[in-house]
Amino acid sequence: MSNGKILIVEDDFDISNMLRIFFTGQGYQVEVAGRGTDALDMCRKNLPDLVVLDIMLPDMDGYAVCTEMRTTTRTSHIPIIFLTQKDERSDRIAGLELGADDYITKPFDIEELKLRVGTAIRTHQRLNMTDPRTGLPSARLIEDQLRGIMRETNWTLMLIGVDHLGPFNDAYGFVAGDEVMRFTAMLLNEIIDDLGTLNDFIGHASNETLVLITMADDVDSINERLREDFAERIMAHYNFMDREQGGIAQSDGSLAPLMRLSIGSVSGKTQRFSDIREITELAAEFRRLDQK
Repeated sequence: MSNGKILIVEDDFDISNMLRIFFTGQGYQVEVAGRGTDALDMCRKNLPDLVVLDIMLPDMDGYAVCTEMRTTTRTSHIPIIFLTQKDERSDRIAGLELGADDYITKPFDIEELKLRVGTAIRTHQRLNMTDPRTGLPSARLIEDQLRGIMRETNWTLMLIGVDHLGPFNDAYGFVAGDEVMRFTAMLLNEIIDDLGTLNDFIGHASNETLVLITMADDVDSINERLREDFAERIMAHYNFMDREQGGIAQSDGSLAPLMRLSIGSVSGKTQRFSDIREITELAAEFRRLDQK
């Protein structure tokens, strides 16, 4: 199992390639971006667990990248370690004030960087900030977002559950089940990138449940595309026999259904709420109705 997903934002090929090789060897999934705009695009589409960010980039400096990440809802929670040649106290303070989690200067000790990367990821997960399977924000950050939308009206919350994940885990194992949740998170990110807004929030609410808070006007299109794409692409997670017979054979001769999505939606556009529990309980009830 991967130790986490790291995005290296560095325009010096020798440094980025060295870091990619080193951290891949340490059990991390590693992606590299040589430009700030590429890094922001990659963060939105495939959330990393941590970003190692150089300040001196060809198109925009690391401070601007950090500011954009911290002010974009979907990327605001991702830990950032600045990697730079600047060693002035004012530069370090500026980076930390923008929301960076750590700061290390070149030339750096690779073992020290490894320790700081590991510590940042583990601390974030220990504080219940992200789910280790998907890298998505979890309990605390979801609650923060829910409290935030209580003051707004132009939002829709979608509680998205993967039904029949249990029988799949029993037949294929929990590693395969975790991969299903990573796939579902990736799919949701893809769709929100196409149909949502930069202020939309995606979280991992429970073992088989994701949550989307979107400011988009056309929520029906998001709902429809999500169901259709999941139904088509989830088939790749089953073997040929289960796909052909339309389910997983059980010991009593029955078939456990193939996985599908159930979705419960509530909106501040049509209803007022006085407590975040009202939002989540109503969404859960609508999801249960969708399961029938």
